[in-house]
Amino acid sequence: MIGDSVQNRIEQALDEIRGAIQGDGGDVEFVSYDDFTKIVYVALMGSCVGCPASTMTLKMGVERAVKSRVPEVVAVEAY
Repeated sequence: MIGDSVQNRIEQALDEIRGAIQGDGGDVEFVSYDDFTKIVYVALMGSCVGCPASTMTLKMGVERAVKSRVPEVVAVEAY
């Protein structure tokens, strides 16, 4: 089971970048965190679905923001 502090920090990191993603017509939503693998799963929504740049947004934007706030996270993947 994940600690509330880990999930809260993940959600805070997502909130920090949500505005930039929404500015392009997309959004990101927290799905889950695997405490064993240390992987965060998110859902990309809106214009992010099917967008060729969504992989870059996920890795360079979402993953970078989450890992900077929650250093124990090793990766962020789309659900």
